[in-house]
Amino acid sequence: MKTDQLIACHDCGSLYNWRPLAACERASCTRCQHELYRWHKGSPARQAEVLAALTLGAVFVFLLAQWFPIVTLEMGGMLSGATLYQAVGVLWGAGDQVIAAMVFFCAIVFPGIELGSLLYVALGLTRGMRVPGFNLVLRTVQGARHWAMTEVLMIGILITVIKMTSLARVEPHPALFAFGVLTILCALVMRYEPKALWALADRLAPLRKSDPARQTTTIAEADSVLVSCTACGLVNHTCPSRDGTDRCARCSAALHRRIPHSVGWTWAMLVAATLLYIPANLLPVMYTRSIGGTEGDTIMSGVVLFWNTGSKGLAIIIFVASIAVPVSKLAALAWLNATAQARSRTAPMARTRAYRAIEFVGRWSMLDIFVVALTVALVRFDALVVITAGPGAIAFGCVVIVTMVASHQFDPRLIWDPIESNGEQHV
Repeated sequence: MKTDQLIACHDCGSLYNWRPLAACERASCTRCQHELYRWHKGSPARQAEVLAALTLGAVFVFLLAQWFPIVTLEMGGMLSGATLYQAVGVLWGAGDQVIAAMVFFCAIVFPGIELGSLLYVALGLTRGMRVPGFNLVLRTVQGARHWAMTEVLMIGILITVIKMTSLARVEPHPALFAFGVLTILCALVMRYEPKALWALADRLAPLRKSDPARQTTTIAEADSVLVSCTACGLVNHTCPSRDGTDRCARCSAALHRRIPHSVGWTWAMLVAATLLYIPANLLPVMYTRSIGGTEGDTIMSGVVLFWNTGSKGLAIIIFVASIAVPVSKLAALAWLNATAQARSRTAPMARTRAYRAIEFVGRWSMLDIFVVALTVALVRFDALVVITAGPGAIAFGCVVIVTMVASHQFDPRLIWDPIESNGEQHV
């Protein structure tokens, strides 16, 4: 069987023969409706040029957004403003190193790594070549994209700006608009999945048979099983007794039929997140020190404050992102993991949709952390009012990270493993 013409579904493991698509078409799994791949306008060379142009623009705007202040606040003749880097510095200097690290990595480091790596790869593809370290760089893009949260940061900035209008006069600066443009460009860039770039490279710069990436152990098809590479998506022949020791013929990543110890690690992450969620809601996420004294605000008290002051839309957004989403995610992941462990055959499509929803909304819980970070950085009027982060923010940020790790560790193919194949091939 020619494995280079096979496509494996990420969510259920079904195998399909690859075929060209017509304009605006998408290939979807008939079993679970997961999108397998999509049509991109133009020839492979043109696609590489478009990706390079979009990524170059995103890198330029990203640098502008980091260099300029986001907004400036004026209160009682005093001014306060900060760039994103300065916001991280304020948090670090105030002793909130954990929150500073979360903001630094999710809003600066990982987006920068993703865009820089993509630009490096795309520029090589425009010249019809695989740049040195091509496979490692694309795997880096996959990891960075999971944690890059530019769109969440943008909404956090908008909420903070609206919140600050009731406290001081707000003057926007170039970084505010740059982050808005960056969000749009990142959404366009993310249409190009790393797996699609491996396929694009196969057409623009196919590997030679003598290439080191092709040098894998020869396995007789009769003694092998088909395993889809979780990095580049290539379907490989591998020996079932050597799980994790065989390497992908295209990108050299380790091959596993299923994510190792998926159920056990998911349970461990869920227990940790549940324990952290208790102090995240009981302890203050912010302290406000003013002439009248010091007051602590929990997540729920902040929602109530927005609601009572007429900002009901913001109250609903924060309630959904900071309370409803984490609780729902914990419950849904526990349900998925328990049914997968029990090899349940009930409602596989509903469980798969729940998994996709978890993956989509999980990052949005970081919204509250960005709002806290920006508020702490901007409200630094020593004689009038100063806001600092509380222990609840640290616990809540850890909940978000641990639940994202849990959902990433869960293997959705476990949902479909107990289901009869009805003659279809699966990996």
